[in-house]
Parts: sequence; structure tokens; C-alpha cells
Amino acid sequence: MKDPRDIIISPVVSEKSYGLIEQGVYTFVVDKKASKPEIHDAVELIWGVKVVSVNTMNRHGKTQKNRRTNVKGKRPDSKRALVTLAPGNEIPLFENN
Repeated sequence: MKDPRDIIISPVVSEKSYGLIEQGVYTFVVDKKASKPEIHDAVELIWGVKVVSVNTMNRHGKTQKNRRTNVKGKRPDSKRALVTLAPGNEIPLFENN
């Protein structure tokens, strides 16, 4: 098995993801090759919580065009995971000290 910290790259910081935290759903950017069972095990090992389900989505990067030189480029693709925790479990992502 891979190192769990190589699977979970970072949490997603957005208004929508913060709204889901109240329902016990956490959003993470994960490795593109990670499977749902690997993500499930990684979250449980890192934070010691009980995971109920994992949903993933592959996001395709936008194509960009430079205005002056007309060179086309592309932002990188990414993969996100929506991790639902069992009731009573929390991940202390952004605590106020």
C-alpha cells in the first residue's frame, strides 16, 4: 500500500466544501491514480476516524489561450474525493487556536 500522505494531497478550501463539513462530508484533492478503498484507508489512518463512504470526481483542467501570442495551454487535471464520516466523527482541518 502507498503512504497515506501521498494519496491525500490537500483539503479543498471553498464555500461549498465548508458547507458540506457541517453534514460530515470532507473534500480533498487526491492522487489521480488513487482508488476509493485507498482513499478510505488513508483518511482512517491519518485522522483515526470512521469513514462511511467515498465519492470521487475527475476534474479536467481548463484550456487557456494567451491574448498576445495566441499560445494555447492547459491547466492540470485533478481528482477530488468527497469523504463522508460516521456521525460523531470530525477531522480537525482548520481549528482556531
